[in-house]
Amino acid sequence: MNTINYVIKSLELHLFFGRIMKEHSFFLKAGFTPSAASFSNKAEYFMKEFEKLLCQAVTLANGIVRRDVLVSGEIVTEFTAEAERQTEHFTGIPINKILTQRELRLISGECPCRVNSERWSQVCRLNRTALKLLDGLISFKENVLHNVLNCEIFTVNYPLLIEHIIREARLYREYVSVLERDGDITDESMKNTECFWNRIMMEHAMFIRGLLDPTEKELMNTADGFAKEYSALLDNCKNAQSKAMKSESLEETLKFKEFKKAGVQGITGCKIRSLILPLLADHVLREANHYIRLLKC
Repeated sequence: MNTINYVIKSLELHLFFGRIMKEHSFFLKAGFTPSAASFSNKAEYFMKEFEKLLCQAVTLANGIVRRDVLVSGEIVTEFTAEAERQTEHFTGIPINKILTQRELRLISGECPCRVNSERWSQVCRLNRTALKLLDGLISFKENVLHNVLNCEIFTVNYPLLIEHIIREARLYREYVSVLERDGDITDESMKNTECFWNRIMMEHAMFIRGLLDPTEKELMNTADGFAKEYSALLDNCKNAQSKAMKSESLEETLKFKEFKKAGVQGITGCKIRSLILPLLADHVLREANHYIRLLKC
């Protein structure tokens, strides 16, 4: 096992996906009605546990992780702090905003010697914690989906969105498992990565379109256009040559990123009519930034 790669890749993974899982739990909690109090409490539990995991990852990652990850906009963006402030105000659900400031101050690693045996042991424990939490969160999300589809509970979150966040949690778990087994995550083909994230981007466009106010016709049409483009990319994913596919996916995602960025600005600036929480707008922007970095590798 390459100890340095194992530590760096693990921490980068937790910085991105740990926050994503924390926010998935937040969005689930925010979407339940008072009659689903037990589900709301469980979502809050996972939100707090992934926040703890993210806090540990931030502490361990400072001076270790790669610069291209820190500047990609996948961990935090220039909008995250304000999006969190507004979302906390709208929902009444407390958000640890100090954590965001710590992430903004992270510095990249220039000295591999910092990856010593103690740091390796700490990352091992963190990975084991992540696997345990992910098993619980995936099971919880699947239970929520089952109850929604069987009309046992109501949530403002689409069933497809719940399926969407289950897939992301499973991917996170798969990556941590591979790191624990092989010490690296370089074996997955780019084609598989593109197929996964093109589907995620397609569904983002569908969700955005469905959460916009009916009067926002121009934005709805643009979101529809992105959904169709990603659907086409997804259809071609299995047969396309890797280089050609990668170029098309990158071009489309760079455009989608700008659309999402304008969306965050419009929502936090109270210029867009929608049912989209500011933090959700920032969340999907970070996922586009993450995908762009992967495509550029």
